[in-house]
Amino acid sequence: MVSLVVYDSMFGNTEKVAVTVAHALETKAVPINRIRPSELKELDLLIIGSPTQGGQASPAMQRFIQEIPDEGLAGVKVAVFDTRFAVGEHGLGLRMLMKIIDFAAPKMERALREKGAVILAPGEGFIVTDKEGPLRDGELGRAKKWAAQFTEKYEHQ
Repeated sequence: MVSLVVYDSMFGNTEKVAVTVAHALETKAVPINRIRPSELKELDLLIIGSPTQGGQASPAMQRFIQEIPDEGLAGVKVAVFDTRFAVGEHGLGLRMLMKIIDFAAPKMERALREKGAVILAPGEGFIVTDKEGPLRDGELGRAKKWAAQFTEKYEHQ
């Protein structure tokens, strides 16, 4: 199985999750500025991660996904994750806004499906405690479990 974790990270939190997932999958984590979208078509399994910014993936991740050719991920099995605030841990105004604008993972998932990807699992969100982090306690352990669960899904398809 040829797999890869591709990520963008602003403050290092998404990178920590990406590296944890890559380690669990026995593959490497590569920042988006070190890979071209055309290199993805040879993969069996692709994990993509981005911080959530204004309800979207980072601008760099959005560009990266847009640059993937149509059907450039045909048949590639994909899962996505983002780093985000926990909805229930904020005031009413921010909770309402987060429900309206949503998070990066579902939007990345839709965009990748349009590029031909086979989405194996719903997008996952890993919680940061503040804009610059850190990750909430236990999130890297959860990332490791998520990756293991994902590997089982891949092997049984």
